[in-house]
Amino acid sequence: MGNPRGFIELQRRTPKKRPVTERVQDYRECEPVLEGDKLVEQASRCMDCGIPFCHSGCPLGNLIPEWNDLVYRGRVEEALDRLHGTNNFPEFTGRLCPAPCEAACVLAIHDEPVTIKAVEAAIADQIAEHGPPPHQHAARRTGRRVAVIGSGPAGLACAQELAREGHDVVVFEKADAPGGLLRYGIPDFKMDKALLERRIDQMRAEGVRFECNVSVGHDLSALELESSFDAIALALGAENPRKLGVPGEDLAGVHFAMEYLTQQNRLVAGHAVAPSDRISAEGKHVIILGGGDTGADCLGTAHRQGARSVTQLEIAERPPESRRDDNPWPLWPLIFRVSPAHEEGGDRAFGVMTTRLQGSAGRVERLVASKATLEGGRFVPLAGTDMVLPAELVLIAAGFTGPEPSALVRELRLDVDPSGRILADERGRTKQPHVFACGDARRGASLVVWAIAEGRHTARSISLYLAGKRTLALAAG
Repeated sequence: MGNPRGFIELQRRTPKKRPVTERVQDYRECEPVLEGDKLVEQASRCMDCGIPFCHSGCPLGNLIPEWNDLVYRGRVEEALDRLHGTNNFPEFTGRLCPAPCEAACVLAIHDEPVTIKAVEAAIADQIAEHGPPPHQHAARRTGRRVAVIGSGPAGLACAQELAREGHDVVVFEKADAPGGLLRYGIPDFKMDKALLERRIDQMRAEGVRFECNVSVGHDLSALELESSFDAIALALGAENPRKLGVPGEDLAGVHFAMEYLTQQNRLVAGHAVAPSDRISAEGKHVIILGGGDTGADCLGTAHRQGARSVTQLEIAERPPESRRDDNPWPLWPLIFRVSPAHEEGGDRAFGVMTTRLQGSAGRVERLVASKATLEGGRFVPLAGTDMVLPAELVLIAAGFTGPEPSALVRELRLDVDPSGRILADERGRTKQPHVFACGDARRGASLVVWAIAEGRHTARSISLYLAGKRTLALAAG
């Protein structure tokens, strides 16, 4: 590496977030990107470790030491080329990925890891300041047509790779604009939607066509798809929310997290929402059920809406501050984490399970919970530990069980597992040779970096299938 003593002489520094009092007043990104000397210094902490475990920690196999070294040497455009070689959307992962690469950084064995995620975002953003992302047009057209169903990160990555191979690609999206949960799920304070628009524009320029407001399986049948396209890629996501299964779950004021977050994203984007349909935390006691990223997104949104109080309940015990002996490096560290939303306020309680919701006139007013204990691998309430919390808005962020039931999957005669995930191999191949599946629809709810990786892998499988189909056609002719 260019600076062999960088990891010795320099400390890890992440971008300084906007003050809490300022950022809770708007929906702009709360964390700026690294710039100038700070960016160069942090990139220089990447050491010549010999075996870069960050590669194995990253599902995309990002060439992290290479682009860190190029940033240190001031060759940022070359760094972006290295980054784009494995990652279609580094500004997405640089903001939204929890960075398993950093957990696997060799420096993390005894020190703070390299700020890989922050450097990644900075590379993408520095180039973007000079114009739109570069277009990569196919050298030749294949004449083959591919339908991609779903425009989340898996669908976008798959579509872009296919277009660059010269195939004619149409992306079908049930919402009114492409992006999936990147657009209508991830809060704007975590990722500015202008970044998404920039990539959509790039993909359109490269030949990808987007058809929105189309629910495939309802507005468009499987038969119509199969008659019009040579291959089909299913990137349907895993949006079927996990229910509580407790009395009172159907009371007004109880909502699934994505219903809440999607509506707020639409409001920020300027869409009208009828007052009677508005889900707002303003002036209310809010309970969030679930301690993951989605729960934190609800927490940050409730702060910005002016909640009277916010309490986040997690059924599992509070994680430790540092790794346990049975959770060694380079595995993902199962430790206590504080997101920017947690810095903004609210209470957190661990080892608590909801037993019922109560209210009057059909609207929730109270949440009854107990301390949770494990029995036979399942959480059960501990007798004598009941507690009652005021709850005028309850947001269920307990995760997802898998993809929503789909007529399209049935019509395509695909197999699914008990959770509804489409059965396909790691390259996206299903039992139907012309149908492929990727992202959360195949693996279940997961990380944005896994979705992009699966989209890329599946695009390669589709291209191989289409190449074989063309060879057979030529031989037959």
